[in-house]
Amino acid sequence: MPLSLARHLPWLFAALAALNVGGVHAESSCSSDDQPPRSALVERFISADCDTCWTELRAPLAQSPAVGIEWILPGQRGDEAPLSAAARSDGTARLQALRQSAPGASAILPARAVATPSVNLRVAHGLAFHGYIAVSIEMRPRATPAPAPWKAWLLLVELIPAGRELSQIDRILVRNSLQLEWDSRRAATPDSEHHFFESRPMQIPEGAEPGRLAVLGWVEDARGQLHGLALSQCESQRHMLVESGTGPKILAPGFFAPVPADGFRMTGSRPSAHS
Repeated sequence: MPLSLARHLPWLFAALAALNVGGVHAESSCSSDDQPPRSALVERFISADCDTCWTELRAPLAQSPAVGIEWILPGQRGDEAPLSAAARSDGTARLQALRQSAPGASAILPARAVATPSVNLRVAHGLAFHGYIAVSIEMRPRATPAPAPWKAWLLLVELIPAGRELSQIDRILVRNSLQLEWDSRRAATPDSEHHFFESRPMQIPEGAEPGRLAVLGWVEDARGQLHGLALSQCESQRHMLVESGTGPKILAPGFFAPVPADGFRMTGSRPSAHS
């Protein structure tokens, strides 16, 4: 464990505990509470070698209440790849879980619809602190859900409005991820084998802008069917995407920076592959 993380464990554990306390949301945490149900998930995968794949997208991946996300994959050129600063091995792991091969440039997978909800899913996160952020995901049964085991995915994402980072559209970029395996032995309460809760500190990759971070989570049954999909929102983010076309373009440090010859290039060192 990094010494920098060890020094801040007491604060992080306090933040993680706050995420599981109903009503403790205001300034200390952001959650999916009171957010509309999400109906489908669309995923796009981009090779870090493709210098035009980020700017070529002209239309949103999905319209609300669906959610569209993007993963940037490590490229063959390593740190020299144009999008290497935001590349994550998490995207490769996600493709493997979906039994899909990595695209040469980019690929959009078919939308995956959420089944008639049989669970209530809640995701939340705390405040960024020394390069880490406390995140959580909780599932409670609404009706008689599918039998365990369950797979849960919890993503740290960055909400990027149109007009920022050389993007013409609003988009959700995956910055870090956590995959969980849930069965009855890991139930959060002994009286319900379908109630699960997980909270952890997650590393914020270099170049991510803390004020634009959110968490996205979903659960899948043994057949891969989605049964819940939730996206957090902070009060300060409620108008982020609505007002995306106003003001000057602001490039977050270590994110996208224009260069004369190539149009743009991502800068900064690559984030680590582990949370």
